[in-house]
Amino acid sequence: MKLAKRFIFMAKSHWGELLITVIALIGSSATSLVTPEVIRRMTASLTDPQGISASILMQFSLILIGAYLLRGALRFVAMYVSHIAAWNFVGELTLKVYDKYQSMSMRYYQDKQTGQLMSRMVNDTRLLEVLIAHSLPDLISNILVIIGVTVMIFIINPFLAMLTLIPVPFVLFVSSFFSKKVAPLFRINQEVLGDLNGVLQDNLSGMKEIQAFGKENYEHGKMLDNTKYYSFVNIRANKANAIFHPSVEFLTSLGTVIVVGVGGLLAMNGKILTSDIVGFFVYLSLFYQPLAVLARLVEDVQTSLAGARRVAEVLDSKSEIEESPDAYDLSSVEGNISFEHVSFDYINGEHVLKDISFTAKKGQMIAIVGPTGVGKTTIVSLLERFYDPLSGKITIDGHNLKDITLHSLRNNISLVLQDVFLFNGTIEENIAYGVDNYTRENVVDAAKTAYADEFISKMPNGYDTVVGERGVRLSGGQKQRIAIARAVLRNTPILILDEATSSVDTETESNIQEAIEKLMGNRTIIVIAHRLTTVMKADNIIVLEKGSVVEQGTHKELFEKGGLYAKMCRI
Repeated sequence: MKLAKRFIFMAKSHWGELLITVIALIGSSATSLVTPEVIRRMTASLTDPQGISASILMQFSLILIGAYLLRGALRFVAMYVSHIAAWNFVGELTLKVYDKYQSMSMRYYQDKQTGQLMSRMVNDTRLLEVLIAHSLPDLISNILVIIGVTVMIFIINPFLAMLTLIPVPFVLFVSSFFSKKVAPLFRINQEVLGDLNGVLQDNLSGMKEIQAFGKENYEHGKMLDNTKYYSFVNIRANKANAIFHPSVEFLTSLGTVIVVGVGGLLAMNGKILTSDIVGFFVYLSLFYQPLAVLARLVEDVQTSLAGARRVAEVLDSKSEIEESPDAYDLSSVEGNISFEHVSFDYINGEHVLKDISFTAKKGQMIAIVGPTGVGKTTIVSLLERFYDPLSGKITIDGHNLKDITLHSLRNNISLVLQDVFLFNGTIEENIAYGVDNYTRENVVDAAKTAYADEFISKMPNGYDTVVGERGVRLSGGQKQRIAIARAVLRNTPILILDEATSSVDTETESNIQEAIEKLMGNRTIIVIAHRLTTVMKADNIIVLEKGSVVEQGTHKELFEKGGLYAKMCRI
């Protein structure tokens, strides 16, 4: 109930629609009570020695038609308005989960599968529609019907009414038992569905590798295991339902048995009218049907809350990277960067960076080199504040990154990564992704600077060419030049190139080097590279080994020193 209340209060902006739904359901429930009373009175008239007139039958018929029409109209209003509230809320909740994902640090994603994250955002939020549009309205309407029927049968015959209520405590006990025992099964269903989505997403993303290495049969086996297990957990939960629902139906049918046995004896002894017995039967059909529906609602609510629990886990997650309440915007950035005794690890106790210190002044080009896995890209991630250092501090123009708003920090840095990500849009949209206001001319100029205009112009649709998901229609070198053009167009005071020329040929690399040299002097550039030609013109080369700075200096100074950098150059 605590979890249900939380999401009902989250849907506060839709309480007006839900109120209309409740009012419509009250009216619909009230009209449901008309039919048994009309049948009871008609039966009484038929058994009356004086008989029944055609006009009275017509009155009964018109009353029933009116009641049915009104009930249908009110049910339409309830169902339609409740779905408006539910689907609008699901959309808002999906967006809320997405925004939460955007606010999380990169550490949050280290042990998460994309498919799992998508499952929580799409599948689990969708289950809340059942709670808002179906379970709550059904709960309210059926409780109202039960109350109304209870009142009516007590008016007809209190003694017989008391007897017919005997099965109710047993129904409630079975429902409670089911709720406690079977609820975890529905939660497992959602977790397994998330796992299945995760495997599927991985396989679709890695389809080229699967086919290249001939692993189709192996991956088929994995998917077979996952789909079999997903089937098993769903069958297990539905087996419990298969036991539960017939049990409830049997218990509720005992009320009819009591009316037949006890009510029949009372009628034989003249203690109750035949018309009252008929009315009792019709009312009981209205009484026990809602009880059975309430039993089904237990299943629906458990399914909804299984999804709600997974959504709540996301919304309650704490991001490692949080803005200070007093964070301020970074303005008029010159690009002076300082790392002061910075240490960092991804896993507790296993340092990736140890006591890193260096400075990059406005307009300088700083190169970071070293063997694979020494923390070069981690330095970039810390500068972008995807992570926070364990100790030490990082400043831009003397401002501690922790004191600056994330938006203003990242708005002053352009990043080109080795693994370029392009969105499934046009080339122009991808180049202009980092800016709000631009012209086609701006995009073309940036592409020319990155030596991308030549191949773009040769494409059938030029800058309007759709690149496909993750840029699948482009080569690695083409994607990197588009990424460089994107950084050039953004025109920020700090530019980071993380192995930005690793996928281009020698001639293109030479052209990009010329482009980088044009950018030198008016912005701070940090370059991570293995190629000597990329780093030898840097103002300062920082050499990393085992997470520590072992050398710093210009190419000439470090080469003459004969240390690790000189060894790398010779290799």
